[in-house]
Amino acid sequence: MTELATLTKEVLWAFFLGGMLLGGISQRTHFCTMGAISDVLNMGDWTRVRQWVCAIGVAMVGFAALSDLGLIDPSQTLYASTRLMWLSSSVGGLLFGYGMVLASGCGNKTLVRLGGGNLKSVVVFVVMGISAFATLKGITAVLRVNTVDSVFLNMPSGASLQALGVPGLGYFCGVVLLLLVLRQKEFWAFDNFLAGVGVGSVIVAMWWVSGHLGFVPEHPETLEAVYLATNSGRIEAISFVTPVAYTLDWLMFFSDQSKLLTVGVASVAGVIAGSAVVALWRKTFRWEGFANPRDLGQHLIGSVLMGVGGVTAMGCTIGQGLSGLSTLSLNACVALIFIVLGAVISLREQAARLERTACA
Repeated sequence: MTELATLTKEVLWAFFLGGMLLGGISQRTHFCTMGAISDVLNMGDWTRVRQWVCAIGVAMVGFAALSDLGLIDPSQTLYASTRLMWLSSSVGGLLFGYGMVLASGCGNKTLVRLGGGNLKSVVVFVVMGISAFATLKGITAVLRVNTVDSVFLNMPSGASLQALGVPGLGYFCGVVLLLLVLRQKEFWAFDNFLAGVGVGSVIVAMWWVSGHLGFVPEHPETLEAVYLATNSGRIEAISFVTPVAYTLDWLMFFSDQSKLLTVGVASVAGVIAGSAVVALWRKTFRWEGFANPRDLGQHLIGSVLMGVGGVTAMGCTIGQGLSGLSTLSLNACVALIFIVLGAVISLREQAARLERTACA
């Protein structure tokens, strides 16, 4: 049992350090989904989108390599399913994408901004976490289970592109995405490579930590195979909606022996810490609050939509857009498409509102 406790600590520290890397990279390079979409719509600048595509490509190739080398079992990941939850993924993705614009960024960006001194992100963090927990186990969970979650397609061979049975599909998809990015010479800059390769590599590393380092074939008490320190009991990488909910739960019930520290909570703390370190080092740390009540209200609505939508879609821009997509999950594909659609709608509405205000 002593060895098991030591191994659990190693897994948790690894996720904390992985979170620190992700937070530090995001703070330095401004890696952000909403920002990437906004850049394209408002300025025609595809740089941050290419950072995302590069990260996805690296994560796909890395996940495929870990699977082929037998270091992880892809059928045991959080995203492995025989159900295509198309309605949950689309509705949840749409809500999350719309909400992240109102809340000034996705779950990862919220933690990064929090580490940089943004007090608005504290409010987003708390409200998103509460909304997510309610959608996991509370009043909106009942609504979710009885509506969108009841609509799905059974796919016995797996709700994944891997079900096509094409050898090396993960490598192919990942390499194609990387080539699409690398053929653009304007992408060849240190910060862009740091964002794309760095973030993608963090996802791959966390797959290895959770699925290999933290795998115990036979737990000494239950005699069953177990993946240490995960909330789902399966292999997990990085995500930032459900883990924020569990972070609040852990903080509020810290003395409860049944509330154990998990990899999601460790990664949340890591992102905040990593972002703070880089912000202080680069002297960009500054306190920032709400401009007015309208600003507060907009962030509150966005936070609720992100919490509800992120759980309904089974992940956020990092959870589904990187971790889930690296496994070639169809649910992740649907969720990401609708996250982007929701963000585009929200950004267009904001632009139209600003135009009306300017003309008034």
